[in-house]
Amino acid sequence: MQAVKRFEPEKGFRLATYAMWWIKASIQEYILRSWSLVKMGTTANQKRLFFNLRKMKSQIQALEEGDLKPHQVEQIATKLGVTTEDVISMNRRLGGDASLNAPLRADTEGGEWQDWLVDDSDSQETILANQEEADNRRQLLRDAMGVLNERERRIFEARRLADDPMTLEELSAEFGVSRERVRQIEVRAFEKVQKAVKRGARDLERNHGDEELAATDA
Repeated sequence: MQAVKRFEPEKGFRLATYAMWWIKASIQEYILRSWSLVKMGTTANQKRLFFNLRKMKSQIQALEEGDLKPHQVEQIATKLGVTTEDVISMNRRLGGDASLNAPLRADTEGGEWQDWLVDDSDSQETILANQEEADNRRQLLRDAMGVLNERERRIFEARRLADDPMTLEELSAEFGVSRERVRQIEVRAFEKVQKAVKRGARDLERNHGDEELAATDA
């Protein structure tokens, strides 16, 4: 139909000859679209690569299976006027699609390929729960530090929360007190924060329990 629409008889070519090129182009488009489950590119360069890669590999005596060597990739890319990335990608795709349910061995006792694709990382639910717990802990700490006075807060942060904690000597010079006094303030501040955190955690747990109870009643 494309040939009939575009045919120009005054140019002196036969319709059948002209139509042959449109038919060939349609067949090539179909092959590109249906060859693999993974969508392949349909640019002119990628089409040329698709239909010439096997011939080029044969000419340079490249192995049919597996990845091409770097110098082979460069050689094919140069001759076909495409990028090396296109050559590598097309070569891998032409290996064909494989089922994840295919057995690892012919005797089927080795399991399936999908058995080796298990993601050992935490699930999204676990990640979200851990993130929520971490956020709650940070909030509890921030709230608990409200029980400290300015000097206690400064010493607590410098000694317990800083990536590079200050020494007792540095803080004693800053506040004009002995190192032992700084240590005592640090210990007292830690105990106050610890108690406040525990109290806040109990309140948070109680609030969650009330929310769950209310949801159940609803």
